[in-house]
Amino acid sequence: MRYSLPAAYESLLGVKETERAIKEIKDFFQLSLATELNLTRVTAPLFVLSGLGINDDLNGIERPVSFPVKAMDGARAEIVHSLAKWKRLALAEYGFKRGFGLYTDMNAIRADEDLDPIHSLYVDQWDWERVIGAADRNLDFLKLVVRKIYSSFKRLEFRMHDLYPALPLELPEEITFVHAEDAQARYPALSPKERENALAEEYGAFFLIGIGWDLADGKPHDGRAADYDDWSTPTGAGRRGLNGDIIVWNSVLRQAFEVSSMGIRVDKAALELQLAKKGQEARKELYFHKRLLQGNLPLCIGGGIGQSRLCMYILRKAHIGEIQVGLWPEEMRTECKKAGINLL
Repeated sequence: MRYSLPAAYESLLGVKETERAIKEIKDFFQLSLATELNLTRVTAPLFVLSGLGINDDLNGIERPVSFPVKAMDGARAEIVHSLAKWKRLALAEYGFKRGFGLYTDMNAIRADEDLDPIHSLYVDQWDWERVIGAADRNLDFLKLVVRKIYSSFKRLEFRMHDLYPALPLELPEEITFVHAEDAQARYPALSPKERENALAEEYGAFFLIGIGWDLADGKPHDGRAADYDDWSTPTGAGRRGLNGDIIVWNSVLRQAFEVSSMGIRVDKAALELQLAKKGQEARKELYFHKRLLQGNLPLCIGGGIGQSRLCMYILRKAHIGEIQVGLWPEEMRTECKKAGINLL
């Protein structure tokens, strides 16, 4: 496993309490998020047609689960990885105006995921997207939206502490902003994940800006697909990128814990630059990319917030399998049982 299990662990809630708490978290948080960001709930696809460029490519290497559709002459469909690009199409189709947007329950299968206490084959998240104007494509606006989301995290943490006093209040009052370039300069001898651990432990919660472009050491902090987040636009002082991750300190696992990945989305110029940098210019001929390059899709900001991840953090669980039913290697099940971790 990538991460070790805690040496001493005891769940703060029993199984039935946990199930009730999960429902409370999901009901409460989505209403709070929708209110903060002016979002309307919409239904979303579990699968999309292959070859249209609509599915999220994540780091660009993960294989989607796909299958032939008998009723469509064997056309292949693929289970979504996330809805990063589908949401932008939906904003256009539904006619959302600047300052308003949508959110949805996204369910995905990521067959290439490395299984460990925070990664599973099944991914559930609140995928959200909001229309912006050209004047909003800057770091100040990105930070404004991050703070709104973080306030929803704070509100949720207090709500659950009020209902279940055993659950501690750990989130700091404010979220800290750190650019990936500054993180690399501060900790040049550490790996990206080690930098995240150091920053999360220091700040409690921070937003890591600019994930995708090469840093001073010639490598990006982490991989990002070329066609949704804008990780290339210059933002001053040699910095690039209008995207990032919300990361908190997980006191149970004693490590950095990503709860949301988000960003201002690519415009025409950023898409062309990022496709060229990735050597993926051929994607310009795909349906989604053509519509964006032709100016038929709105400028927007969006992201995903992990549902099981957020539940795991708020309920102080040691394994995501305590939140969702999943498939786990037998060795992991055995080790979890010995550690007092009850996998559903």
